[in-house]
Formats: sequence, structure tokens, C-alpha cells
Amino acid sequence: MYSWEMLSFNIHDGFLEAIVRGNRSGLLTAADYNNLCQCETLDDIKMHLSATEYGPYLQNEPSPLHTTTIVEKCTLKLVDEYKHMLCQANEPLSTFLQYITYGHMIDNVVLIVTGTLHERDVNELLEKCHPLGMFDSIASLAVAQNMRELYRLVLVDTPLAPYFSECITSEDLDDMNIEIMRNTLYKAYLEDFYKFCAKLGGATAEIMCNLLSFEADRRAVNITINSIGTELTRDDRRKLYSNFGLLFPYGHEELAVCEDVDQVRGVMEKYPPYQSIFAKISYGESQMLDKAFYEEEVKRLCLSFEQQFHYAVFFAYMRLREQEIRNLMWISECVAQNQKNRVHDSVVFIF
Repeated sequence: MYSWEMLSFNIHDGFLEAIVRGNRSGLLTAADYNNLCQCETLDDIKMHLSATEYGPYLQNEPSPLHTTTIVEKCTLKLVDEYKHMLCQANEPLSTFLQYITYGHMIDNVVLIVTGTLHERDVNELLEKCHPLGMFDSIASLAVAQNMRELYRLVLVDTPLAPYFSECITSEDLDDMNIEIMRNTLYKAYLEDFYKFCAKLGGATAEIMCNLLSFEADRRAVNITINSIGTELTRDDRRKLYSNFGLLFPYGHEELAVCEDVDQVRGVMEKYPPYQSIFAKISYGESQMLDKAFYEEEVKRLCLSFEQQFHYAVFFAYMRLREQEIRNLMWISECVAQNQKNRVHDSVVFIF
């Protein structure tokens, strides 16, 4: 705890911190998930959610329900809460809250560009975009043929503009280039967010730098595993890793030369905080790795609520809500497709 934060934090940010801590009590519990996993139809899920904070968002939806409707309405609640917090926030909290949405902006850009490449309808793609990552000229992304045009026509006026400096090329967009663009943008975004949080200082810097380091390390592992067996060279792979985190720099050097999942595991087991993650996974298996990382992330996010007078609770709350929506999507899909035996496979309990 930092004494000077105790003196001044509540002047501008105390009200919003109280709001977000109150919202946190509305997250679904293990008992809620156990009841949801027993549901036989999507209408049963709707009936159970009517007793939670999602109730008002689902009450007017007619039967038969679809998984996309449940996810869309639950996401709408998250967006409403975010907009309420942003409207009430002063600097530097308002800038901090805007940083949280940049990841969704990157995902939306990649979704539109990839969909256009495969000749999908732009309106259909816009419906699939995350509402927190929308910006005014997003529909214009469909006309870009390469990254230089993408920047010049559309992204120069968005918050993502500074992150494009490393990936502006005249190469035509294809699936490989788009994936490299996504990871290059994420690298620049995470490094920028990390510097911003470090500059804020105090408990915010301490907790957020830890959470962002975990995110950077997880992305490094995913990039390594996903690029095994592709034409991506070791040097190209190394360039996509963020320049901070527990694995930086020596872990990155080792990950860059890994040629299978077991070699990645060998590198990660040298780092005590990640040993427990890989202990849950059998050798040669990577399917359950995402869930193990999500479980570790949720544990770290919940711990950030144990301290007061810092901004990390806003980041943690948004991430926990997003995890909750992923859980609801998985449960709804399993129920809709009559795969009840798999319903527990990807559910990450938050409390």
C-alpha cells in the first residue's frame, strides 16, 4: 500500500472504484455455473439468468433462443457498464479505460480484413465485431488491399495509428500477413499500455505491470505453438514477442527455437510461476493449455481486488466479465448441440 495514494485517490476515483467493486459482487458464482450446467435447453439458461444481473437484458427475448442472442445481450451489459464508468472518469483513469478497449479494436480490424479477403459480406462482419472495439471508419477497412492502404485510408485517425509503424508494408494482405499484423499490433499495444501503467506509479503500476507481463508471456507461448510447422522463421517469431514479461529476454530466445509443444513445455517449466500451468497438461497435449492459462489469469485478476486505491480493479473487472461471457457461450453451445458431457471442459470458475 502506498500512503500518498490513500490521501488523494478518493478525491477523483473513489466513486468509480466503489462502483466497480459493487459490480464485481454480481459475477456468477460456482453455484450459478453448476445450475447452468444442468440446464436442458437455452430457455432454461435464460430462466436461470433472469435471477442474475443479466435478467433485464434477456427478459424480452422470444423463444426459441440462440446462443448468439445470449452472448450478444450479456456483452451489451458489459458495454453499458464500461460506458458508464468512462463517462464518470477523470484523467488519467479515462485514458486507462480507453486502453482496455484497444485489444478489441485490433481484433475487429483483423476480423474485417480477414473476412473481406474471403469475400464475406461487410455488414455480416460488422455484426460480429466486438462493440467495445468499434470506431467511426471501421467499415472502410474492406477496401484496403495492403497494410499501407489500411493505415492511410482508415487507421491513421484511430488510437491504433502509433502501433502500425512496425507493420506498414506494401505486401498484399493474405492470411499469414494478417496474423503477423495482429501479433505485431498486439505487441506494440501491450508495450504501450505497460509503459503507461508504469508511468502512473504506485499500486497501479505494481499490479498492472504484473498482469500485463502475464498476458505478454501467454501470447509468446501461443505464438510459438501456433507457428510450429509454418513458414515463419525463428527471427520473425522472436520479433513478435513483447519486450517485457517474466520470459523476456532469455525465455524468448529459447522459445524462438522450439520445434514442438514438449520443447515449449521444457522452457516454461524453468519459470516457477508457470510450472503449475503446465503440470495440469499431459506431454504432447496443447488443447487444454488455453483453459489452464485462463484459470491462472482469473486467479491473478481476483487477487487485484485485495488491494485498494489503484486502477487495476477496472482492468480486472472487465476481464472477469469477458471470461464470464466466454463461459456462458460455451455452456449455451454445449446445451444447444446436445453435448452435455463436454459442458465442464472449458468453464473457468471465477469464484
